[in-house]
Amino acid sequence: MRHLLLAGAATLALAATGALGQSLQDAKQGGSMIVTYKDDVSTLDPAIGYDWQNWSMIKSLFDGLMDYEPGTTELRNELSESHTISDDGKVFTFTLRDGPTFHNGRKITAEDVKYSLDRVTDPETKSPGAGFFAMIEGFDAQSAGEADGLSGVKVLDDRTVEITLTRPDATFLHVMALNFAMVVPKEAVEEFGDDFGKNPVGSGAFKLAEWTLGQRLVFEAYDDYWNEGLPKMEQITFEIGQEPVVALLRLQQGQADIPGDGIPPAQFLEVMNDPEQAKQVVEGGQLHTGYVTMNTQMPPFDNKQVRQAVNMAINKDRIVKVINGRAIPANQPLPPSMPGYAEDYEGYEFDPEKAKELLAEAGFPDGFETELFVYNTDPNPRIAQAIQQDLKAIGITAEIRSLAQANVIAAGGEKDQAPMIWSGGMGWIADFPDPSNFYGPILGCGGAVTGGWNWAWYCNEELDAKAAEADSIVDPARAEERQQMWREIYLQIMEDAPWAPVFHEQRFTIKSDQLGGPDEIFADPVHIPVHYDYVFSKNVQ
Repeated sequence: MRHLLLAGAATLALAATGALGQSLQDAKQGGSMIVTYKDDVSTLDPAIGYDWQNWSMIKSLFDGLMDYEPGTTELRNELSESHTISDDGKVFTFTLRDGPTFHNGRKITAEDVKYSLDRVTDPETKSPGAGFFAMIEGFDAQSAGEADGLSGVKVLDDRTVEITLTRPDATFLHVMALNFAMVVPKEAVEEFGDDFGKNPVGSGAFKLAEWTLGQRLVFEAYDDYWNEGLPKMEQITFEIGQEPVVALLRLQQGQADIPGDGIPPAQFLEVMNDPEQAKQVVEGGQLHTGYVTMNTQMPPFDNKQVRQAVNMAINKDRIVKVINGRAIPANQPLPPSMPGYAEDYEGYEFDPEKAKELLAEAGFPDGFETELFVYNTDPNPRIAQAIQQDLKAIGITAEIRSLAQANVIAAGGEKDQAPMIWSGGMGWIADFPDPSNFYGPILGCGGAVTGGWNWAWYCNEELDAKAAEADSIVDPARAEERQQMWREIYLQIMEDAPWAPVFHEQRFTIKSDQLGGPDEIFADPVHIPVHYDYVFSKNVQ
């Protein structure tokens, strides 16, 4: 058995070191903030919510066995005090902290963990995240409605739960940090039924105090929160129905603290060119990649040299300017903040002349005609036009097919319909910060199926085998070895060039002067858009 004991509760409240830790140590508790959104929240049920707007709200209302160090992608124990992994990598045993309670005052037990996992995988719950738990023993029977719970989840005592997998899986602890794995009280779910998402009862740093549909949600600090020192704010009000332009104006007038929908595109340059406003903007990476797929099963993209030429033809810096610099150029599938990212890899340089030479070597000295599919919402058609111009410069004439998102997705999921697709608006954002999540669904053989998301129809069975081998490494002592394997996988993919990675979108959060906290809190890669638990008020002395 490998015993993994992470930081204790007192340390977690001021997790991290350096500027982040010191800033939080100095911060007093108290104060309030206003966050604006245009649209109402769909649900606050962790088993159901799956959009960027409610994601961090749910994280502040609920806890799971695992979470991440604030502002990072580094896993830590949360409701679990510690956990062990069996030598074969298939049995995970979690020991719960002694003390955390739900907002109704009841102490959390291992039975609550089992109930929550059984609930999220119950087909009657209709959770969009159920499939993440497919590696747990008994999942197939549970998802088919043929079982009364997951056979692989067992309660050993009030503070101990054992979870058995059908195979070793290094992503499992990340899955246990997803909102879908957060712990809920059975009695509250049964009391509110389908309305649990409007009457959430969790164990997080905040509790729901008010929800007036179409107007506001009010979160209040949970006084009995187990993690001493959190949250920093006493209250958060989410005001609904605020157009982004109005929300920005309210922030500028001191009437709001964070426009949740971000800086409106039309005002972006104005904000960034104003030194006083720009200093209130926090820029951070997110686990996103926008890319052009080339269907490796359709001529001429079945020729590797053609695909490499396309990589050399696209002027990524110019495309980033099309979206007002809200991204950084990409040279590989993984975003920079993802483990396994190859920092020393230079990728394909922008070189139209060399691209022409490659096309000639591939048998296309005069180029060829093709189609470029694109989602028809701005700025994606403008980006497609920029790509079209770049391809024309090397002799490739690409007709743009601007379609509704559903039609682009459908075309990509057919083996012989879409030669090229600009993924913008549908570019991949990781479900969790592990390199495997950028492979299986969109580059692995399993995704190269009708209706799948591997629109390049790329299937390298050797890489599939290596990916499976990498994900079977669950020993933390071999983490670097596993990351190196993923690094090699993605570098081989770039050699084969089924994609032309274009950019990684950046996140820009503008906040009021009264909000304090390190930049990492306002650009958290997991708690999108903001890690509310750690934001503090400078007005509290």
